[in-house]
Formats: sequence, C-alpha cells, structure tokens
Amino acid sequence: MSTATTLQNSTAIAIGGFDGMHIGHQQLFAQLGSHGAIVVIETGYANITPKREREKYSHYPIFYLELDEIRHLNGEEFVALLQERFPKLQKIVVGYDFHFGKNRKYSFSELKTLFEGEVVVVDEVTHNGDSVHSHKIRAKLGIGDIKGANAFLGHNFSIVGHLVKGQGIGKKELVATINLEAKDFITPKEGVYVTLTRIDDEEHYHPSVSFVGHRVTTDGSFAIETHILDGVITCQKGAVISFVDFIRNNEKFDSLDELREAIKRDIAVASKELRLLQL
Repeated sequence: MSTATTLQNSTAIAIGGFDGMHIGHQQLFAQLGSHGAIVVIETGYANITPKREREKYSHYPIFYLELDEIRHLNGEEFVALLQERFPKLQKIVVGYDFHFGKNRKYSFSELKTLFEGEVVVVDEVTHNGDSVHSHKIRAKLGIGDIKGANAFLGHNFSIVGHLVKGQGIGKKELVATINLEAKDFITPKEGVYVTLTRIDDEEHYHPSVSFVGHRVTTDGSFAIETHILDGVITCQKGAVISFVDFIRNNEKFDSLDELREAIKRDIAVASKELRLLQL
C-alpha cells in the first residue's frame, strides 16, 4: 500500500517522539486498531531508535513530522494539519505527558477540546514499579545496565553500524572482529558485552562478544567491534549488534598477552550465557 493510500485510509493515529519504541510506546500502539498509523515528532535527538529504525518495532506505518516544521503552530493549526494529512481521522492516541503546539503549551486536555473525534490518553506505564521513559533507558545504557534497558524496551537494545577498517592487529594478535561505525546511535557504557550480531543482509543472528569504547591497551581510539563465536564470518557492508548483557568494564592491560587472556574469559562468559538463553 502506498504512503498516500495509507494516509487517506488511516482512522487512528498515535503521536509522540517514540525514541526506543519501548513498552510504554507499545501501549499507545495497542489502541490503534486495524487502520492505525504512528506519527513521529522528529526532534533530531532520537538515538535509541534513530530515524527509520523505529519501523522495525511496529507493523503500523510510520509518518514523520519534523519538529522545526510544526513547533510554531498553535493548537488549532496543529489539529488542522493532522486532519489534512489524515482525512478519515477519528481517533488520536497520546501519552499522559504529551504536549504540542507553540512552546508546548497544549496538552491532552486541549486536544480533547480541539479535536472532534476520540482522544485516548494512555496512563503512565511502569515496570517493577518504575515508570518507563526513554531518558531512563539512556541512563541505564550509560551505566551498563543492559538487562534493565532491555526490560524497558521490550526488546534488545541494538546498534546498526557500517563496516570500517580496524587496527589490523585483532585477527593477527587477538581475535578477528568486525569493526563498525554507528554515529546516530547512543553507545552504552564502555566495556565488553554479551551480544548477538546480524551480518549484512542475513536474517539470523550469530552469538558474539562485543567491545564498545576506547582501545586503552593499544592506540586509544574509539571502537565498536564484535567477535563472532560460531565461526569466521565475512562482513561486506555492516552489522547489527543486539546487546544481551554486560560482562566487564573497559580495562587497560599491560600487554597483548594479558588482553588476549581477558578476551578468552569474555568469550567463555558470553558463550555460557548465550547457551543458557537457548535452553
């Protein structure tokens, strides 16, 4: 179905920033019904699921409104814009903390007055008593709490990167790695992680152990690199790293031999945890 056709036929929309497409966001999408669509207010700050990465986490079509293009609108103008884009619009779904219009002065209460159709306001979503927000996911990633971040997301935090040239010593002196650059994505705390990695256009993920951070033992440069555990894999374009758990902090070792032994231990930890996940 074309974009124009979807715009014409959508009767319900969910509006928000939706960075992360986390379990709170999914509660909004659950209200959309069979002819729903998602409207992303693109601020330019999304880095958990930047740009079109959001489309991996919902079957609903997603439309993007640049914040700079709508921030000057008053409430009536914003609602008019939505009705122009979605001529069959009957329902708008927002979160309890949604604000819109110039200087974010309008909330869901004004939306209910300005829009003649149904306005559904989804209450705060919590996990183990803690409210779910994108900024909290970023905070968890910043301290290496991958499992906590993934619980809020409802899926594994992932980084999509394109292939770049590494130092050249990994395959010769340590272990072979795929080196990536992922400028649009937030990076978790520097360290070593249990991960799953999807190469190029493959559909399946390989068990892996990944490093994010500055190579303090060698040249000090920043790197995102992943080592595939089930064989030598040739990467041509890029990869997706899906983070499962944190293993250890980034450390400086006195020699490549010490680093090599640490990597062996990392591989053992990752292999054991990934085997347990498969049971």
